[in-house]
This record gives sequence, structure tokens and C-alpha cells, in this order.
Amino acid sequence: MKCPYCSTPDTRVVDSRADENDLSIKRRRICPNCQKKFTTYEYIERPTIYVVKKDGRRELFDPDKIKRGLIKACEKRPVAIEEIDRVVNKIKDSVESSMEKEIASTKIGEYIMQELKILDDIAHVRFASVYRQFKDINGFLDEINNYVKLQEEHNK
Repeated sequence: MKCPYCSTPDTRVVDSRADENDLSIKRRRICPNCQKKFTTYEYIERPTIYVVKKDGRRELFDPDKIKRGLIKACEKRPVAIEEIDRVVNKIKDSVESSMEKEIASTKIGEYIMQELKILDDIAHVRFASVYRQFKDINGFLDEINNYVKLQEEHNK
């Protein structure tokens, strides 16, 4: 690591510590030439992930877009923002840990649907109505019936 004060190319690490979330490492360094100390941070480089839309377009993966959709689905429901953040982080971790450079928007939609089934049944149906683009009331009823069947199987 190059010294930011005198540009000496080699500096020495005197202390290393992981942050509280183990997402980065803080290193204290000293320059053997000017004796000045400085701090550096080391982070994991995440790959750039693109979402492949149904029409073939590609756009950058944006967890905030997931959060906005969840907030809309959970509007006027007893769902805390902390729960929404937890779901967003879980989905984000799933997408990033896959190490894929591209992911289908349908796969992200399915992740969201799975989490909403657990979180809130009304929010799940609301999201499904937009995500699955129901053409008529029958599509809506089919989704509700499938949800009820899953709930009954789960409760057995």
C-alpha cells in the first residue's frame, strides 16, 4: 500500500480488525519512510449483477426497487419496516451469493413471493396480482386458493 503522505510504495500493517458485521477489515498502517500512520479498509468486491427482464432488457440489480415493491404491497398492513428490510437483505444475499452475473426478474419475483407468503398473506396476494398480471378475477381466485391450500398443508 502506497503511503498517502510521501508516496513510499511499501507500508507496514500494525493492526487489523474486522468490523462488527465481518463485512470489512480495518487496517492501521505505518510508513517506514515518514513514520506517519493511516487507516485503510478492505471490502469484498461484489460482482455487478444484471436483471434480465421478461422482454429481454437488462438493468442493474437494485435492492431498493425490491424494497419499494414490498412497501407498496405491505401498505396499510401490520408489517414493520424492519421486517421489510430483513426480506430485502435476504433476497439481496441470495442474489449476490449465487455469483451469477445475470438473474431473471422472474426468479427475483419468486423470491419475493416466497417471503411474502411468510410475512403477510394480504401483501402476498397484492404483490401477486401485480407480479403475475392477472387478466381477470379467476387468476386472482386461483392465487388465493393456492395460498389457502399451502396454508392448510403447512398447518397439518
